[in-house]
Amino acid sequence: MFQAVTRRVRPAPTNDKSPDTNPRPEEPNPGTPNPEKPRAEPRPTIGVALGGGSARGWAHIGVLRTLEAAGYAPDIIAGTSIGAVVGGCYAAGKLDGLEEFALGLSRRRMFGLMDLNFGGSGLITGSKLSDLLGKEFGDTKTDSLPKKFCAIATELGTGHEIWLSQGRLVDAMRASYALPGVFKPVKLANRWLIDGALVNPIPVSVCRAMGARLVIAVNLHSDVFGRGSVKPYWDEAEEDDGPDTPAPPQSAGRMVRRQMFGHRDGAPGISSVMIDAFNITQDRISRARLGGDPPDVNISPRMRKIGLFEFHRAREAIAGGIEAAERALEELSEAVETLGRAERA
Repeated sequence: MFQAVTRRVRPAPTNDKSPDTNPRPEEPNPGTPNPEKPRAEPRPTIGVALGGGSARGWAHIGVLRTLEAAGYAPDIIAGTSIGAVVGGCYAAGKLDGLEEFALGLSRRRMFGLMDLNFGGSGLITGSKLSDLLGKEFGDTKTDSLPKKFCAIATELGTGHEIWLSQGRLVDAMRASYALPGVFKPVKLANRWLIDGALVNPIPVSVCRAMGARLVIAVNLHSDVFGRGSVKPYWDEAEEDDGPDTPAPPQSAGRMVRRQMFGHRDGAPGISSVMIDAFNITQDRISRARLGGDPPDVNISPRMRKIGLFEFHRAREAIAGGIEAAERALEELSEAVETLGRAERA
C-alpha cells in the first residue's frame, strides 16, 4: 500500500573532530603530479662465458638457473664446445628441454647416440646428435635468438679463432664441439672447423667484444688436473668377462666401448687418451687466456669426480653448477654494485 521513498539526506554540519569511521578517498589535485615510485638502478650488461668440459658441461645448466633466480640472467652468452650447446639452448629459450634430455640419459642411451666411424676423420660421425639438434632447432638462425649468442670454433689449417654469431644455430654448435679425432670436422663457408677449445676454451674476450660490461666465466677444469681426469667407463657389474678375453659377437658393443673409453683394469682407451690430452692443452690455454683477460667473476664447479664421458651423471653435474654459482653470488653482487658506482660517477 505504501511505496517506500529513499532520499539522500545531507548531514548537518558539526564541530565534532572525531575521526571519520568511513573516510572517503581524497581525489588527486589535477595540478599536483602523482608521486613516482623510485626507479631501480639499471644493472650493467652481463655476459657469461661457458667453457668446454665434455660431460662436465651439464654444470652450465645449474649455473644459468642460479644466475636467473638471483636476478643476474645474462644478456650475452659465448660458449665453447659443450658450453656452446648449453649456451645456445639457453639463448634460444630451450634450456628446459635440454635439462630434461640430460637427466634422461643413461649409459646405454648415450652409447646409442654414438655412430661410430673408424674409417673417417673422426671416431664418431655425429649425425645422430646433429639430427637431434636439427629436430629441436631446425633452421633457427644464431642472430635471431632472443639473447646475443656466439659459439667459438677453430679453423683447421690456419688455427684461426672463428666466432659463429650468424647462420644456423645447429651448425654453430656442431662446429664448436667437433673434438678433433672424435667428431668429424664441420665445413662452413668453405672452412673446416673443429672444437673452439683449442684457441679459446673460456671465451671471456668474446663476451667483452659483444658488449658485456660485466663478464662471468664458468671454468670446468679448475679442480680436475693434478688429480687425474681420465675415468674408466666400465661398471664392474656391467661386464663379466676378463679384460683380455676375446669378445663374442653379442659383446661387440663392449669391445668397442673398451677400445674407446677404457679397460676394466684402468688402462684408458683411444678416446680417453685423446680427450684427456686435449683437455690438458685446454686447461693450459685457459690459464693463459684468463690471465691476460680475467673475468669479473669466476665460477668454478667442482667436477673432478665426473668423468669426461659420464654424460649420464647430469643430475650431479647440474647440482655442482648450482652450488658453485651460489658460492659466487656475493662476489657477483659486489661486482655489479662496484661497476654501477663507477658508471654513475
